[in-house]
Amino acid sequence: MRRRDFLKLSGFVLLGTACGCPSNSEDAINTDETIIVIGAGMAGLGAARRLHDVGYSVTVLEGRERVGGRVFTSRAWEGAPVDLGASWIHGTARNPLTQMAAEAGVETAPTDYDNGLVYDVDGTLAADALFEEMERLARRLQDEADPEEGQSLLDALVATELWQSLSERERQWAQHLLNTNIEHEFSGGLDELDGLNYDDAEAFSGGDVVFPDGYGRLVEHLARGLDLRLGEVVQRVERSAEQVVVVTDSGRFEADRVVVTLPIGVLKTDAVAFEPPLPQAKQAAIEAMGAGLLDKLFVRFPSVFWDQKAEFLSQVSVKPGRWNEWLNIAAYTGEPILLGFNAAGYAREAAELSDEALVADAMDVLRKLYGPNIPEPIEMQRSNWSKDPFALCAYSFNAIGADANTRRTLARPVASQLYFAGEATALKYPSTVHGAYLSGQRAAAEIMGL
Repeated sequence: MRRRDFLKLSGFVLLGTACGCPSNSEDAINTDETIIVIGAGMAGLGAARRLHDVGYSVTVLEGRERVGGRVFTSRAWEGAPVDLGASWIHGTARNPLTQMAAEAGVETAPTDYDNGLVYDVDGTLAADALFEEMERLARRLQDEADPEEGQSLLDALVATELWQSLSERERQWAQHLLNTNIEHEFSGGLDELDGLNYDDAEAFSGGDVVFPDGYGRLVEHLARGLDLRLGEVVQRVERSAEQVVVVTDSGRFEADRVVVTLPIGVLKTDAVAFEPPLPQAKQAAIEAMGAGLLDKLFVRFPSVFWDQKAEFLSQVSVKPGRWNEWLNIAAYTGEPILLGFNAAGYAREAAELSDEALVADAMDVLRKLYGPNIPEPIEMQRSNWSKDPFALCAYSFNAIGADANTRRTLARPVASQLYFAGEATALKYPSTVHGAYLSGQRAAAEIMGL
């Protein structure tokens, strides 16, 4: 909780225009070229939208039978949409998504990170004074850590004299706060995040908001009127001096230029072949960048048995990272739904559980907090991004050795034919929906020569 303050995010950069793109005139652009965009997530739609609107012939190829990528609103429960992918606009002031939501007439609701309850290791409600004391302790740990180049954040933390002096209970609290404020934010484990550069991003000011009717409404608005080819699973990208051919499981698509928005998890595999291979520097950047995991479990109950007004419900676990944070959907919509988060190491463990075992694991924690007689959930939905072949991760993070230069290399075009977008290529705003969208706008600007 209080995530934005806790992380001490860097200064805000204000964009000159709502889309964050150069303001050069687009009137003289030659739009005779044909463009293929691989991927209908926010990056792909952002690129396609701008190119289409200035007159390019743009085709978007998407392997799934839906648009949005890792922005995915499930409407499986009548009257209760849930976002299995992204949840928030992070920082509403001058954020292009804020303007997009207003233009589309999409409802948003503010999030108050201070409006929450924290339960201690034994399941009892923790006093505010204890929480504030432990938060100060976690801040001190971060302040005293002096990471070296090539060192993980965890190694830097445990090397401090303060960590060595902590009691078992204090370590449990510290791990809880580091999990919910860092691992949940960046999707990588403390032992995976680069100690020096794990948080090298910039942020928009203003609060955070969620979408009571689903983030997918923004996707629908952005995708309107585009040439979308769903169910086209890309297998190869063949590049010659004359053209680029994208081979899918159903055919061949020819273009002058291609925008690649494959997630970093997919780029790390051989699911899509590049002929000729990508430059060595780009391959090295793909290998260096982390592919993180933040998974969600929505459980729907017959009625609310928890504090309906508290937006966040957190519990300090014995096992680090185990169901440490819950979002109370009832606070936003009135529906008796809880959303549990798991990140990094515990998320990977949970991803291997069956639906039944995952719910049982979550209920074990909820019964510790609210008693053995709470009702069983009537329905569940889970994200399980590591098992999605078109994602294979939730979003990127700066693994040991990765930094903004790694993202810059990922974003660099190849031979003025292949252009790269996606949150992992976002120099200023990685791991965010607005970062993905702006990266698509940037790739479009590169094609237009702006």
